[in-house]
Amino acid sequence: MAAFHTTDSTASHPQPIPIVVLISGNGSNLQAIIDAVSQDDLPVKLCAVISNAPHAFGLQRAKAAGIPTHVLSHKDFPDREAFDEALRRQIDCYQPELLVLAGFMRILTEPFVRHYEGRMINIHPSLLPKYRGLNTHQRALQESEQHHGATVHFVTHELDGGPAIIQATVPVLPNDTTESLASRVLEQEHRIFPLAIRWFAEGRLKLTDNKTLLDGRILQSPYQFTHQNDNFA
Repeated sequence: MAAFHTTDSTASHPQPIPIVVLISGNGSNLQAIIDAVSQDDLPVKLCAVISNAPHAFGLQRAKAAGIPTHVLSHKDFPDREAFDEALRRQIDCYQPELLVLAGFMRILTEPFVRHYEGRMINIHPSLLPKYRGLNTHQRALQESEQHHGATVHFVTHELDGGPAIIQATVPVLPNDTTESLASRVLEQEHRIFPLAIRWFAEGRLKLTDNKTLLDGRILQSPYQFTHQNDNFA
């Protein structure tokens, strides 16, 4: 496990950075971010939530929190490139320092990813590099894994292949179903995603030469979250 400590007190109350969140569905990770902001535990300003799905419940979560929302359906565009260009224009209206993919179920084009290089992060429900793509919980059970989990990573043009930032691991229990395993993994997602965002907002987390830097040190492997280091700061 990587271990990092800092005595820099200036990082404790940084100026909030503007972020935009992209969603496609329920938005529970969005809610975890909203809750962290409301508890003054996350120095960000939630400028907008954008969804490609008009009926995504996460839009209701954003509206309840007073966050501007936009719907940009990919079905309204002739191809992936046209959608991504329109999405980029909508995002850039807010000039975010960080773009957060919180259950955004679209494969992004390389020009879009390059535009936000080093300032776009995603959460994926597996211990990457295992089980990129969909149906991760079912695949973990089919492979009789003893452990499963979630990973926050920088987004690159490689699907679920960008440099990892932080992981949380859960045991796979003998009587697990995809639903029970997914539920335990989701609990950990709600912990590690706001933490990674906070590191970025505090200037402690960077992407340099396709490597993750935390507190100025290259992460040779993702930071492993546990309840013991829950409040790592």
